[in-house]
Amino acid sequence: MKHLLLSARLDISEAIRSRWFLVYALVFGAVVVGLFISGLTESRVMGFTGLSRLLVTYLQITMALLPLFVLLTTVRSMVGDRESGTFEYLLSLPVGLGSWFWGKCVGRFLVVFLPVFVAMALAVIWGALKGLSIPLMPVVYYTGLLLSLALCFLGFGFLISTLTRSTEVATGLALMMWLFMLLFLDLVLLGILIKTGLNSESVVALALLNPLQVFRTASMMLFDPQLVLLGPSAYVILDHFGGNGYIVWALFYPALLGLVTASIAYLAFRKSDLV
Repeated sequence: MKHLLLSARLDISEAIRSRWFLVYALVFGAVVVGLFISGLTESRVMGFTGLSRLLVTYLQITMALLPLFVLLTTVRSMVGDRESGTFEYLLSLPVGLGSWFWGKCVGRFLVVFLPVFVAMALAVIWGALKGLSIPLMPVVYYTGLLLSLALCFLGFGFLISTLTRSTEVATGLALMMWLFMLLFLDLVLLGILIKTGLNSESVVALALLNPLQVFRTASMMLFDPQLVLLGPSAYVILDHFGGNGYIVWALFYPALLGLVTASIAYLAFRKSDLV
């Protein structure tokens, strides 16, 4: 455990010293500031106003930005160390491969999750100071969704970084994965699959394998419990999951997917030519 924490601390220190972390933190901070300046807390959509309206919008923006940032920064982690020549030196230290690998995972997770969480926490604090009501349960729920989404794409990033040998290839694969998931983000885009003979249950099931779609639908469910915005697809989701069941699925499925892909990356890392 000591070596794992030391590896995590090393990865956090390297990330904080790099420019991408500063840009990453500023982006999400600027998003929150921009939402407040725009007067979003004064608007009303489907009965939602105040801080709830701001948090819903913040989550929708984060859905597009967070996976991209996580993938682009994580895929360069291990393959970047290999290309820079520091990989062999780091592995020569008296630290087990498991402690070193999972320490990097823990450190990188904290680096990519904390700025997003802190920006949302500052929005809640600022809203409280302005006299807005604090939706406690939605804040807890949104935090869980963000944590699950960050963990999911962290696992994907480490898997790509482990299997590739150059940062260019790793970055290209990360962008392709992100674009592929965006392509199947909206259930309407899967209409072509219905023409091939698949029933609606199969189409919705295929869509809900996409962690971005799971995140998007779950974030909508809090202010639209009947998922009216999804149209007929909502009946399939609610009939098979139910409201509470889908929330559980949205909180645990992406996180579990991230842990599985990170574990596969670790097994590939142990069996590969480390230098």
